[in-house]
Amino acid sequence: MNKHDTECILKLRALEPEDLDALYLIENDEELWEVGQTNVPYSKYTLNNYILSASNDIYADKQVRLVMENECHRVVGLLDIQNFDPRHNRAEIGIVVVKNERGKGYGIKALKKAIEYARSFLHLHQIYAIVDDNNKKCVQLFESAGFTANSTLSQWLRCGETYHNALLMQLFL
Repeated sequence: MNKHDTECILKLRALEPEDLDALYLIENDEELWEVGQTNVPYSKYTLNNYILSASNDIYADKQVRLVMENECHRVVGLLDIQNFDPRHNRAEIGIVVVKNERGKGYGIKALKKAIEYARSFLHLHQIYAIVDDNNKKCVQLFESAGFTANSTLSQWLRCGETYHNALLMQLFL
């Protein structure tokens, strides 16, 4: 048991309309765009429609977005299980912890909860993450949750005018 296991309480839950402001800040953080799939800001209108239309059914949406909530009921991050492939029983996992909440153990707690969810309820064979190999803290986070870097994806991520390698990190459940 590490020191973060006793220090933080974390709950993963579905997105609610009340999460709009937190989602807006996270989705429009330009520093995260380099590791994500977007490069444009989202309006509150668009994000509100997303919250209202998400079914939270991974079989219908091929993804589920979960809010990371601390013991004070404050949003400390988001965890996505996406690119769900029911034929091959795998999905990609992504995690964002808001800047002022990093280093408090929320990331590892969220990953452990998501792993158990993927194993027990989704019955997945594996989950994987694609991580910038320059992001040592993120690589370390996934390794501490049992993921292994099995492949390097050369020049996978565009960061400004350069390209970074990414690691394909897998966890077999």
